[in-house]
Amino acid sequence: MRNTIRIEEEHAIRATDAMCINESKQSHRWYYNIKYLIVGILFGIVFVKAEVVSWFRIQEMFRMQSFHMYGTIGSAVLVGAFAVWLIKAFKIRTVHGEHITFVKKEFNKGQIYGGLLFGLGWGLTGACPGPLFAQIGFGATVVVIPLLSAIAGTWVYGRFRKLLPH
Repeated sequence: MRNTIRIEEEHAIRATDAMCINESKQSHRWYYNIKYLIVGILFGIVFVKAEVVSWFRIQEMFRMQSFHMYGTIGSAVLVGAFAVWLIKAFKIRTVHGEHITFVKKEFNKGQIYGGLLFGLGWGLTGACPGPLFAQIGFGATVVVIPLLSAIAGTWVYGRFRKLLPH
């Protein structure tokens, strides 16, 4: 019983501190993560081939001229929702046997401001933070500026987080 309460308290603290709730406590050697680098590179290649990182496709989406990006994002949402349902329904664990938990987060007005700022940056630059590295790898070196801006924005948020509305 005490262990369950401690876990719930830890989850509540992590949820407010924007840390990963399912963060593994295990440590591995440096080369353990090379498989994730390889998967990331392959994922970037798929993004490039599917034109998901194309500035023109992103601009078409914001101008409501094409369904391509909406279809891609919509299918990703459906696959993600189905995966979460599978994890919950079958109590799937991580590859190391750890429990996967989902904690409800409360809605707040800071999410509106953050979403508007995110969308504005995405629309102006044509670069979502997810595929920035794929865009740079594809040769769109001008995307280094949005990458540096994303890093700076993350730092600013971390620095002033306690002063911001949550």
